[in-house]
Amino acid sequence: MTQLSKPTETPGAPRHELVLRVLASVGALMAGLSVALAAYAAHAVGAATQASLQSAAWFAFGHGIALAALAPGARRLPGLTGLLAIAVGTLLFSGSLLGAHAFSTPTSAAPFGGGLMMLGWLFWAGDSLRR
Repeated sequence: MTQLSKPTETPGAPRHELVLRVLASVGALMAGLSVALAAYAAHAVGAATQASLQSAAWFAFGHGIALAALAPGARRLPGLTGLLAIAVGTLLFSGSLLGAHAFSTPTSAAPFGGGLMMLGWLFWAGDSLRR
């Protein structure tokens, strides 16, 4: 498959590099904001809500760190697709749990987000085997 890291070989490579930088930045922001969410969950909510918000924080933290670390190494479309799925899935999953607390919205996006995270990791695993 075509490498995304060499602009001379891949049309649109600068755009792909921008996407990779944005993914790494989104990951770092998710990880940082998850620390604030975990602190909020530990100190400002009741026990029933605490578990849900802690789950949202853990998923955002772990996947945010993964995005920040893995994005620079995504050189093919399957890996990039996997990381995008992980990012969107994490935002849907954690955002759904946070939205339920903050805005009393349903958590119906959480299972879809979880499925996207799993699919993203499968794409990343497949792409890793091809390196």
